[in-house]
Amino acid sequence: MSRQQRRREYSTDSLERTPSDDLHYQGMLRALEGRKDERDRVQKKTFTKWVNKHLIKTQRHVNDLYEDLRDGHNLISLLEVLSGETLPRERGRMRFHKLQNVQMALDFLRRRQVKLVNIRNDDIADGNPKLTLGLIWTIILHFQISDIQVNGQSDDMSAKEKLLLWSQRMADGYSGVRCDNFTTSWRDGKLFNAVIHKHEPRFIDMGKVYRQTNLENLEQAFSVAERELGVTRLLDPEDVDVPHPDEKSIITYVSSLYDAMPRVPDVQDGVKANELELHWQEYYELVTVLLQWIRHQAHIFEEKKFPSSYEEIEILWRQFLKFKETKLPAKQSDKSRSTHLYQSFESAVHAGQVKVPPGYHPTDVEKEWGRLQVSILERERLLRIELERLERLQQIVSKVQTESGMCEEQINQTESLLQTDIRLLSAGKPAQHTAEVERDLDKADGMIRLLFNDVQLLKDGRHLQAEQMYRRVYRLHERLVNLRSDYNLRLKPSVSTASHVSITQISQKSVQRARPELDEVTLRYAQDLLSWVEENQRRIDTAEWGIDLPSVESQLGSHRGLHQTIEDFRAKIERARTDESQLSPASKGTYRDYLGKLDLQYNRLLNSSKSRLRNLDQLYNFVSAATKELMWLNDKEEEEVNYDWSERNTNMTAKKENYSGLMRELEFREKKINDIQATGDRLIKDGHPGKKTVEEFSAALQTKWSWILQVCCCIETHLRENTAYFQFFADVRDAEQRMKKMQETMKKKYTCDRSTTATRLEDLLQDAVEEREQLNEFKSDIAGLTNRAKSIVQLKPRDPTSPSRGKLPVQAVCDFKQMEITMHKGDECTLINNSQPFRWKVLNRSGNEAVVPSICFLVPPVNKEAVESVSSLDAGQQQTQALWQKLHADLRSLLSWQYLMKDIHLIRSWNITTLKTMKSDEYQLMLRNLQMHYQDFLRDSRDSRLF
Repeated sequence: MSRQQRRREYSTDSLERTPSDDLHYQGMLRALEGRKDERDRVQKKTFTKWVNKHLIKTQRHVNDLYEDLRDGHNLISLLEVLSGETLPRERGRMRFHKLQNVQMALDFLRRRQVKLVNIRNDDIADGNPKLTLGLIWTIILHFQISDIQVNGQSDDMSAKEKLLLWSQRMADGYSGVRCDNFTTSWRDGKLFNAVIHKHEPRFIDMGKVYRQTNLENLEQAFSVAERELGVTRLLDPEDVDVPHPDEKSIITYVSSLYDAMPRVPDVQDGVKANELELHWQEYYELVTVLLQWIRHQAHIFEEKKFPSSYEEIEILWRQFLKFKETKLPAKQSDKSRSTHLYQSFESAVHAGQVKVPPGYHPTDVEKEWGRLQVSILERERLLRIELERLERLQQIVSKVQTESGMCEEQINQTESLLQTDIRLLSAGKPAQHTAEVERDLDKADGMIRLLFNDVQLLKDGRHLQAEQMYRRVYRLHERLVNLRSDYNLRLKPSVSTASHVSITQISQKSVQRARPELDEVTLRYAQDLLSWVEENQRRIDTAEWGIDLPSVESQLGSHRGLHQTIEDFRAKIERARTDESQLSPASKGTYRDYLGKLDLQYNRLLNSSKSRLRNLDQLYNFVSAATKELMWLNDKEEEEVNYDWSERNTNMTAKKENYSGLMRELEFREKKINDIQATGDRLIKDGHPGKKTVEEFSAALQTKWSWILQVCCCIETHLRENTAYFQFFADVRDAEQRMKKMQETMKKKYTCDRSTTATRLEDLLQDAVEEREQLNEFKSDIAGLTNRAKSIVQLKPRDPTSPSRGKLPVQAVCDFKQMEITMHKGDECTLINNSQPFRWKVLNRSGNEAVVPSICFLVPPVNKEAVESVSSLDAGQQQTQALWQKLHADLRSLLSWQYLMKDIHLIRSWNITTLKTMKSDEYQLMLRNLQMHYQDFLRDSRDSRLF
């Protein structure tokens, strides 16, 4: 192809084709398109092999790069292998789960400061070839190429330039082997072999390399690197031995060679070889011991079972405090020392002189240390809770011991008074302490009831002394029952009789009245027993059930004590049964009637008590479980309703992880709540006497559950819209930077003058045509941003420092109902006041006004800032396009001028001899070329500023 023909390939006045160059231009586009397809094919093959090289560690495999990354699982696994971290993932198979997984991967890369230009989760989930390749290349750049370090590098060198410098040094000294780029320099395979030979001469026979074909050299290099160095065969010879080898594929493979070849330490690195070895060995041993200690302690602190006694838990707490005060600081010093040691040979690590095994980098130690700190905090929290719980129980034990001692003294005193009065009565004297004895008995009865409640708390808390305390209180209760029986049997009737008959009369007729008095006392005792049973039956029949957890718990604790008393009451009935033998025949019939009635009433009372205890247990279990879930739902509601969805809060990644956790928790809670509701339905169906309380709690649970699901709908909407909002403006900023860099690159690269050679101008024109493809892609990206701008919501109204002016339309994203207002998802309302960030005053279509959680609304497009930012980008893109046109015109005019000058210089070099020997057709051809080049120059320089 002549230079004239070659030059015509670049004859395009602007980004639009001119008719005169249409055929050449069409041919060039077809060639470029074919080259692009070939490049994508090679990249896909190379990147697939690179991905599988890492995925093999997780027993995963990719067959089709575009298809097998769509669900996000392989992508997340790849990032986990490369980073050494564990990423969350969704296990479902729906599109939502795929998008979530891909988004988690993209968010992880952004957290590591990896720039992703115009790559969204739906692009990867849809298998977009161009963007999938772009994403993998970005990952390769960050995880494999970005940390390349070469001695003698400059601070402003890119990773690619550093790798090129390393390759040039590895090729230095080999005849006929040059490394100028990552494309054509590697085509013949000599450079690959030279790099391997420089590393280990015995692997490669360079004399043979100079005699072999390109394909043979490439095959040899790839085979030796795989067999001897463990470098995965990412390339195939036929993909490299082409006119334009793919740059990214070769960079990926060469960086793998770089990783496989340890660098020899240089003296100027600051540490001699033996010192470097000593420092590294000390660091390795120190970190090994430290990591083992950290993991051992973390395993110990994960133990959730604690001793059941207060003394043992107190010992455990003191040991924990000692660990924090002595052992932890010592290990922290070891960690700091390991960091200082690493810094002493860090430059050698960057230069490749030292290979740090996975998990031994200071950042890995910091991660393990961070996990230990979390487990320490959790251990401290659990120990504090358990210590405080046992401390409270221990206080109850002390209280029971103290108050039971006081109660015992009270009973002893009452018993002494009772015995004194009985002796007085036996001596024929009136009792003197009747009222005091009765008052003391009632007081002791109240004390014992409270003690039984405390003992029940000890039993519920599984305290070691609970049973011991119960037996102690029960013995007091037995003594009190016996005292009251003695009082009712021996003191109370005697006092009543004494009030009517003088002591003298009693002494005179004691023998005659002994039997009737005994009968009367025994009958009165049976009547008292019957009255007690009837009184407690009325008490049970009219007792409340409680309306909330504290009141239900109080009723249950009170009735447990009463039920114990009722069960113990059987002993008094048995005692009354034995008293029958003391009665006269005349009184026995009446007494049996009393005992029969007492048996019937007592059995009814006992059954009623058992039934109430059982119903209270059921009610308590139901209300306790429901209250626990309601409290959790309330906490989650408050947390989510008060979440900041304004533009001030950009961390959507953390919120997505938090929301995924919430959904998992809700899934777990849903089963528990359904079980609680089923229990409530069963209680209502069975006619539970606390039906009203059960119904109220069931309704409250249903309402709260429905509301939290509505809140989840709101969260999903805001997550989607806010993510789109922040991603849009991030893409706009990236596009601005990209545009600025394109302009700077074009000015620097394509600014030439008349001293630039024709060959250089031809190469630049070829690059400019390829640059045009990038400009068109950029223009397409701007069009995509323009379309996205129309759907970007407004977040400024969520900032209370930006009060709304006038009435702003908002859209409901969930159903909401309260007394003042009712609205449904999709309803349009009007925002009246947004001074409170989480509570907005709104007006619905019906004219009802109310304060509603702001999470229930989004402020729909149009977002003026989004539209204006894209308009600014579009204007900048047009300026970039105009700059390209201007520089392209300058290049064309300079190339035409060079061709014209060459013709003129050639003609000026002619002499008489040249003219005499020149054939006529050669002379005519030269003149025609001169004329044609002159016309081309006139046309091409018309739009140039250089002529």
